[in-house]
Amino acid sequence: MALTGERLKHTRLIQTPMYVVAVEIEMILPEEDPSEPCYEPATVQFLKEVKERADADDIEWLKRHGRVYRALEPA
Repeated sequence: MALTGERLKHTRLIQTPMYVVAVEIEMILPEEDPSEPCYEPATVQFLKEVKERADADDIEWLKRHGRVYRALEPA
């Protein structure tokens, strides 16, 4: 189901204990209610996959889809 409305690019940060992954996604201002941007179902599924891949340490996949930051151990 594709939503109609203005599409906005946005960087979303997905955080896990070991990583923060910055991915670029689209948010939509629906024509029916432009008061708040929302995600399409495919975007929600993509964000879930990013979280699952980060939890599984799939760094190569994450690097192809965004920018990966690794947590430093405390000194």
